[in-house]
Amino acid sequence: MAENQDTKQENPQEIKEKKKYKEVEADHSQTEDWEEYLNMDVRTGTSKEAERIAANPYLSRGLSNFPNPEQVNCRDYSQSACKLSSYDWLEEVPVTTEYLDCPFAEVRFKNSHKDFYVLPKEGTFHVGDIVAVEAAPGHDIGIISMLGKSVFRQMKHKRVKPEDVHKKLYRTARYNDIEKWIGTVRQEHTTMLSSRYIAWDLGLKMKVNDVEYQGDGTKAIFYYSAEDRVDFRELIKILAEQFRIRIEMRQIGVRQEAGRLGGIGTCGRELCCASWLTNFQSVSTSSARTQQLSLNPQKLAGQCGKLKCCLNFEQAAYAEEIKKFPDPKLRLLSKKGKAVYNKIDIFKEIVWYNYAGDNSNIFAIPLAKVNEIIEMNKKNQLPDNFEDFVIVNQKKEEEVSYSLDELKNIEDK
Repeated sequence: MAENQDTKQENPQEIKEKKKYKEVEADHSQTEDWEEYLNMDVRTGTSKEAERIAANPYLSRGLSNFPNPEQVNCRDYSQSACKLSSYDWLEEVPVTTEYLDCPFAEVRFKNSHKDFYVLPKEGTFHVGDIVAVEAAPGHDIGIISMLGKSVFRQMKHKRVKPEDVHKKLYRTARYNDIEKWIGTVRQEHTTMLSSRYIAWDLGLKMKVNDVEYQGDGTKAIFYYSAEDRVDFRELIKILAEQFRIRIEMRQIGVRQEAGRLGGIGTCGRELCCASWLTNFQSVSTSSARTQQLSLNPQKLAGQCGKLKCCLNFEQAAYAEEIKKFPDPKLRLLSKKGKAVYNKIDIFKEIVWYNYAGDNSNIFAIPLAKVNEIIEMNKKNQLPDNFEDFVIVNQKKEEEVSYSLDELKNIEDK
């Protein structure tokens, strides 16, 4: 009775749908309506925050919002809002020295473009001020990112001597300067796309990654990447005629390209090259071999397609620890037979061996026991077998071999 009552309470349409699904489950010969799946939109919408970030071209300059021409000091300037930012640890420390004890300022431009400038003797400046600085030719517009004693430490970190800094910071930007700067920033994206199309039409094997206009709008820097040497004289002539500006071409590597674009690494964190890494060091497959990593190009390559920069971070520690282990060419001797080196586990201090002629089984011996066996062999003493020292036995896994061409493609040339 209870079941009949529940059935009566149900909507007739629901009863019809349930009956339909039961018939489909019972009869597997029925074909699915593929048109319904083809018309289904499976795309996920972007969040408002993501849209706001993508629509802000000043984020790479350290501004979380668009600048206001009427405000010289940007309240929206934030060190955490831009790439390769430098935190001022002395910001909250009261400084009693004179203002001109450190007559330099660090000025930020687009992405990782920063430079040091000499402050004028007159005027007061603050972090976040939009300023006009010396450029060749004309002037450029940037944002002061650091002042005070911290600038000396930053210059020392970047190996810049105070006597080598000659560029001048002219003044805080005027209303017209900021308006013109905003106009040039708006043109950067369209200029980059146009230059890409022109390069493709000319058949040049290059990719324009980014464009940075000078603050006064008289010059633009085109950052590009290319595998081989490119003759872009015709490209410069067309760009100069179309945009009526001075053109400067700067070639960057694939690592610098990844740093400018940004992204998330396989570790789940922001790319090191986009957040803090400035000096790119050459990475070779020897680092992977030292760290006992599988030479798998898909796992060793980063977003840029080259070997991950983080392979160098712990290379020195691995090289120091690996000195404790015996020479891979050294064979252990026993009455049962010779043992051949297979692999090591640096963290657990374990060495894996297998009997010569028997590659199917490998066994793990602690490093202390291995050194003990080596000392016995030096005294012409042979243990009965190696099984007495073993802590783990397992079948040898088949090693996947990768072609040298794949490894050379991801290694720095």
